[in-house]
Amino acid sequence: MLRLLAPLVLLFLAGSCNTDDDAAVRALARRIIPEQEHRFRFEHIADTADCFELESRGGRIIVRGNNSTSIAVGLNHYLKNYCLTTVSWNSCNPVEMPSVLPPVEGTVRGEARAKERFFLNYCTFGYTMPWWGWTKWERFIDWMALQGVTMPLAITGQEAVWEKVWTKLGLTEQEVRAYFTGPAHLPWHRMSNIDYWQGPLPQEWLQGQLELQQRIVARERELGMKPVLPAFAGHVPQEIKRLYPDARITRVSYWGGFADEYRCSFLDPMDPLFEVIQREFLTEQTRLFGTDHIYGADPFNEIDAPTWDPETLAGMSRHIYESLSKVDPEAVWLQMGWLFYADPTHWTQENIQAFLGAVPQDKLLMLDYFCEFTEIWKQTRQFYGQPYLWCYLGNFGGNTMLSGNFRTVSARMEDAFANGGGNLWGVGSTLEGFGVNQFMYEFILDKAWKTGLSDDEWIDRLADRRTGYRDPAARSAWHTICDSIYTQPAQTGLATLTCAHPSLEGNWYWTTKPTVGYEFPTLWKVWEQLLAVGSDRDTYRFDVVNLGRQVLGDYFLRARDRFAEACARRDLAAMDAAADCMRGLLADLDRLVACHPEFSLEAWIDSARGFGTDPASKDYYETNARTLVSIWGDSYHLTDYASRAWAGMVSTYYAPRWELFIDRVTEAVRAGRTFDQKAFDREIRDFECRWSEASTPLTYPEAGDAVATARELALKYKPLFDSLQ
Repeated sequence: MLRLLAPLVLLFLAGSCNTDDDAAVRALARRIIPEQEHRFRFEHIADTADCFELESRGGRIIVRGNNSTSIAVGLNHYLKNYCLTTVSWNSCNPVEMPSVLPPVEGTVRGEARAKERFFLNYCTFGYTMPWWGWTKWERFIDWMALQGVTMPLAITGQEAVWEKVWTKLGLTEQEVRAYFTGPAHLPWHRMSNIDYWQGPLPQEWLQGQLELQQRIVARERELGMKPVLPAFAGHVPQEIKRLYPDARITRVSYWGGFADEYRCSFLDPMDPLFEVIQREFLTEQTRLFGTDHIYGADPFNEIDAPTWDPETLAGMSRHIYESLSKVDPEAVWLQMGWLFYADPTHWTQENIQAFLGAVPQDKLLMLDYFCEFTEIWKQTRQFYGQPYLWCYLGNFGGNTMLSGNFRTVSARMEDAFANGGGNLWGVGSTLEGFGVNQFMYEFILDKAWKTGLSDDEWIDRLADRRTGYRDPAARSAWHTICDSIYTQPAQTGLATLTCAHPSLEGNWYWTTKPTVGYEFPTLWKVWEQLLAVGSDRDTYRFDVVNLGRQVLGDYFLRARDRFAEACARRDLAAMDAAADCMRGLLADLDRLVACHPEFSLEAWIDSARGFGTDPASKDYYETNARTLVSIWGDSYHLTDYASRAWAGMVSTYYAPRWELFIDRVTEAVRAGRTFDQKAFDREIRDFECRWSEASTPLTYPEAGDAVATARELALKYKPLFDSLQ
């Protein structure tokens, strides 16, 4: 009898043990929910289209899909909609799970509406990622898998490849490292915008990034993604002219206010040397990182082409593609559509059609980069038949600003799915920096799937997982946020006045008056409403800090306006009262954002210094990190572009600028003079440049309790804010 039962016992044990069809998603689950991962089973189903299914069986949650990416999306659908759990793209944020996994009634199915889902922007590698090690990358790759990303931009470590190429062609190692910019500015070097700025790039950086990229692409492929690697687009060191004097090399147009010494050089794609460099680069890159046959190449990003003759433009794009296909016959060229948006004067329909039409059909994949604002596919007969991805940008410079047009984005995506044509290959997000609006990117990628949820239901679920439970007041607050706060697309230089260059008039340094799309009382009331809900979730703590940051920052504009009006009347008492309010708001803002780690200058600086091996190299990385988030470059043109309302940055950078401004304006009024804005600009520039150096000491506020601090400040300012109703 025992002998007869033995096989049954073994069969029972085999059925209950942890045997899975998808090891990659199992490992992902073990990383993000280690205490619960054994309660899941991940199975493959035979289906040619991306899909997932969920069901409960035998006390476990079954997640099925046609590949690892689909299974990961199914897992995330369960975590978000049943566990009310958010997996953040930031590794500093915890994954908070219920003690008991909720069951799934029946079978839940989701099907992809877009076969490709793209994520990232060249700029993100400067505004967000330059100081990331593997821990942060690992969480982010897991996040992308959970969101169903199939095509992540993967441009880390390419300088190590270029070092081998340029030295093989005859340049010295010193010339090559000097040609590169500092780490945080590398995206703009890669896009042919600037050379040499804050170089030379340390050798330790090159080797470290090479090894990091190998881990990145290996993990992305493990989870079913196809990393988009770079290709040669024509950007060359000026010194190459010494070795190849007959090569057709020109200087590109000036960019970002940088001096002539930082201008880039461009090799004509029709020059024979172009094909040589492309072959050397792709061969070495493939040896180091492998390939999925998709290559990003953007020859004219925010710079002029050498000519605007359509026939010549067609010849250039044809030769770029041919240089790729001769090395990799399966090559698909991925091109940003941003250039058509940024320079509509030169990129006429004739020029666009010539440039796109010279590449074989389906071998040039376009990113329609900023669709929440301008849809290029509608202006170009759907990119004249070449495949494209509908993309949401959503953030410039990593600005800490509430922005995004929720309902418009939804309507435009639905329109694209219905009318975008058979060459619409999918959707994507092209954010410049992570900023503070993660839920918008989750919404975009969720809409790439048919899950049966309406937008209103999606908002309800969003509210539930931010607080960790279902609450009518929280749901109402989030409907107000999505319907009445998130109504306008992001704009360049969009930040609260606290982060702007001080002046008596205007609202922002970069734009005359960006449209925020909501009234201040609406924002104030939704913050007050959310504070009344209460939760112990980290997501909730982030939300009350983030909304409060925006409330205090928006009110600062009103205080500045009162100061300016009093100045015009030469009313010193009223100026002093407004100035005291401005100082208090800045101090309280710094204290509030210190309550959550996502708003930390100290973390940014510490991460940068962590790449150094001695005091000098640590200072080098810190200076580069400080520069990007303050003065940016060597002129006023990009100062404050990457505005960050971060703890420590408010108190050591923004507040001192406003304090000096208040002092100089008050001095002028007392002396009976007109305030000299230009003289102040020169003085403040000196302060800004000093701040960007690692030698300038910094102090950071202590982190307090997020909810208690937010409620304290809301109560403090309630009489002022209520008076604006």
